[in-house]
Amino acid sequence: MKKAQKGNEKAFLKLFQQYEEDIYRMAYVYVKNKDDALDVVQEVAYQSFKKIHTLKKLEYFKTWLMKITINCATNVVRKNKKVVHLKPEYEEFIRTEDEDIILSISLKDLIEALEEDEKSIVLLKFYHNYTFKEISELLEMPLGTAKSILYRALNKLRKQFKEGDICEQ
Repeated sequence: MKKAQKGNEKAFLKLFQQYEEDIYRMAYVYVKNKDDALDVVQEVAYQSFKKIHTLKKLEYFKTWLMKITINCATNVVRKNKKVVHLKPEYEEFIRTEDEDIILSISLKDLIEALEEDEKSIVLLKFYHNYTFKEISELLEMPLGTAKSILYRALNKLRKQFKEGDICEQ
């Protein structure tokens, strides 16, 4: 980490590659297509390399990368001025059993219906295992706000899940 902060490209690349898949997954949730998600990963690599010297606590490297990822991904969405609800390319969610496929696709559709702040918190909490404290720091919001947004999002997901009769498919 120290070498990366001093401008060592190889050291930075080694660090960055540890979190590249997480960055891609997070970006994909926002931009909803492979090409834009890859562009976001590239932009995150550039931005984080350029600004790694500003990172004060080295143990928050992943959290810092996720924050940059969210910012870059939302910028891409704003720039494109489109919200495309794509249904193909569920490979990362698909498992081998049919019930899992249906449940995974349905869950992804439900998450897509959430507002951006709700989606961010749900993904950070349940897909990336961040604590509420880490989420509140990452998204720069009070701890109580992060919790209430998560509970609001979970209630929305429960309601949509029950209304959609997803369990019976």
